[in-house]
This record gives sequence, structure tokens and C-alpha cells, in this order.
Amino acid sequence: MEVIFLGTGTSHGIPVVSCTCEVCTSADPRDQRSRASILIKEKGSSVLIDTSTEFRLQAVREGIREISAILFTHAHADHLHGLDDIRPLTIQHAVHAFASPDTAADIRKRFDYIFKHTQIGGGKPNLILSEITGPEFIAAGLKITPVPLKHGTMHIFGYRIGKLAYLTDCSCIPKESYALLEDLDVLILGALRYKPHPTHFCFDQAIEAAEKIGARRTFFTHLCHDASHEELLKYLPKKIEPAYDGLYLDVRV
Repeated sequence: MEVIFLGTGTSHGIPVVSCTCEVCTSADPRDQRSRASILIKEKGSSVLIDTSTEFRLQAVREGIREISAILFTHAHADHLHGLDDIRPLTIQHAVHAFASPDTAADIRKRFDYIFKHTQIGGGKPNLILSEITGPEFIAAGLKITPVPLKHGTMHIFGYRIGKLAYLTDCSCIPKESYALLEDLDVLILGALRYKPHPTHFCFDQAIEAAEKIGARRTFFTHLCHDASHEELLKYLPKKIEPAYDGLYLDVRV
């Protein structure tokens, strides 16, 4: 299974508009972090997790030609508002998307034109949206396990696919969710900054959670501009690395 980090940044993206800090002005391309999303390729299928704000640019950069399914973690703008840009990928067939009931309701509200009859012209995504109600489901031939998380007071989903888990935007992993995260090869975990934050793990909290989960490799994503890629390589313990836009991984299913 191939995993591509389409974006690894927080909601502002990096460089942040108007910011002149060392990270935002860095010449290291690994410090240019678009909004967080990943693409998973396995057996001819491509599963996208979140349609980030820069999805069009990410798709062009990575040469994406097909999407088989979309998994939504939650409905915050940086994880959803690239949805309209899937249109060229849905001309030949509909894409099946999956979300929690609350997230699905937000998608139908904000992108209502997708789900009702409209005039010809302009186009709209050809999307089939299903609500996740059970402990697992099949998307594009892959078994998907939703992992309940807390994002501040919000209840959101991470996802496990085979030996991979993607947990972004979390401030707490409930006790029952740890049981869904055993025996991972790769954990992708949101880690915002050095200082604590009310709705995201800070670096030290994410390190503690990663060590409790015990994946063979962990990658931090949803990073802000507090630390450069090189700085994080020095700060993080063994088996934990900062992800960056365009990073490719091979993971067992």
C-alpha cells in the first residue's frame, strides 16, 4: 500500500499569509506545508482522506488521475473546502465518500448544490455520500476502521486501514480507541506546535500518545510554523519523524 502526503500543514497553511518568521521564509521545501490530506493507493484503488483547501494544487503536483473513495475526518474548512475540485475526477463515474453523520450533514449544508438538481453548465462533483454508522466498512475494496477521536469538544474520526492509522486534529484519543490502534506499522498523528493547544496535541502530547500506541514508525502532520523540518528532526525521539508534503511511504495492508 502506497501512502502519499498531499499536505501536512495546519489550517493557515505554511507560509502563513503575511508572516515573515524563519519557517515561513525558509528555503527548505519541506517547510512549505499545504493543508493536511493523504492519498492511499492499493490494488488499483486510490482512497483520499479529506479534500483539503489546496486539493487542486496537490492533485496537479502528484499527477492524480483517479479517486476511488473519499474519507472525511471532520468538516472544518481546511479538511473539506477543496471538495469542488474533485469535479474533473468524477466525470466518468461517481466517487463514494464516507463521513460521520454530523460531518455528512455539514457537507450537505455547505455543498448543497452537489445533492440537488441544478442547471447544466459549470459542473459539480459526482459524489455519493454515505454516513458511517458501524465499527467498520468497505471503501474501494479496502476494510476501513473509523477511530473515534476528540478535537476539542468535537467528536471526529481518524481511520485505520491495514497496518496504517491516520489521526489528525486530535486533542484526545479515547481509551476505547487505543484498542483499535494495536500492531501498527505506521501511525500518522496530528501534532501542532510546542505549546499546548485546546483542540490539538502539542508535540509532547503527541509524542506521549505515539509511544503509548507503539507503532513501528510515526509521522507527525498538521504542523504549524513553530518549528522547521530540521528542528523537528532533532527534537523528536527515535521512530518519530515530521512528515512533509510529497512524502511517499510503503505500508503493509
